[in-house]
Amino acid sequence: MLSDYICPGNRIELQGVTVNPETGEEEKKIYVSEVYDIITDERIDLMMPLEKGQLRLLPVDARYQIVFYGKKGLYECDGIISDRYRSNNIFILTMDLLSPLKKLQRREYYRFTCVIDMKIRQLRDNERKLLQANRYFPINKTEPMDDATIVDISGGGMRMISKIRYDENVWAYVTFELPNGSSPQKFQMFTRMLRVSELENRPGFFEHRMQFIIIDEERREDIIHYIFEEERRMMRRR
Repeated sequence: MLSDYICPGNRIELQGVTVNPETGEEEKKIYVSEVYDIITDERIDLMMPLEKGQLRLLPVDARYQIVFYGKKGLYECDGIISDRYRSNNIFILTMDLLSPLKKLQRREYYRFTCVIDMKIRQLRDNERKLLQANRYFPINKTEPMDDATIVDISGGGMRMISKIRYDENVWAYVTFELPNGSSPQKFQMFTRMLRVSELENRPGFFEHRMQFIIIDEERREDIIHYIFEEERRMMRRR
């Protein structure tokens, strides 16, 4: 039964393809939502997703690949929106499932837009070599670090803005905090620069796309949980 794998409140991602009206090119879109109710094994209700903090009224008959963050891991199937309605000030999508649930092995992480202060410093060559050899070394927490701002984050990495340009493939040590109830949750991470570019509208500021490296799954799940809770909070506020 479907309820053996997912339940109301589980996070989901709706993955589809849209056409960019400016370029005419196809673009992959991912919308985050949650399971509202399980009607049958072939039909579920979802909360209407958000995009940049705004409700996105997805059209009836639109097809999506659905990724469920279920009780026993990640699952996926295909679905089509068969109805949408409003109940107790909550906008609901009804989706018919078009294929059986399938265990998802490869994870693609949803990026959550945010503004979070961060500290960063480039790793020295000897530190990087130790990490690549899976050897531990103590972090000197008194060493100077530069200021930066996280502008989106996911379970796999993040995008930051900095006045300092770091080269691609540079490894860095970063620290930041995410809200977690009454007290923030502190993170100390190792990252690798994937792409770097200067902002067109802010000369002297540089955008860095970064990948988390040597991260344990518990910390990754902490980040995913933060993203889900922030999305849920915005959904309920609206």
